[in-house]
Amino acid sequence: MEKILNRITFNPQVMGGKPCLRGLRVTVGTIVGLLAAGHSFLEILDAYPYLEEEDLRQALSYAAWRVEEIDIPAVAL
Repeated sequence: MEKILNRITFNPQVMGGKPCLRGLRVTVGTIVGLLAAGHSFLEILDAYPYLEEEDLRQALSYAAWRVEEIDIPAVAL
């Protein structure tokens, strides 16, 4: 998954460590939220001119991958 999602970055110094695009202060959640609200790729790219179409595609891919993950709670011994 790392090679495919090479534009998704995590840095505790940027947006509290949330998944961002290329180290920028734009989170995956922001992009997914805009798309869910009905904004097109073109509208988002106009609003964030430093982003590229591949950034948006990877944000969607990352979000889809995360919702398919199964979280298993740790059991205290």
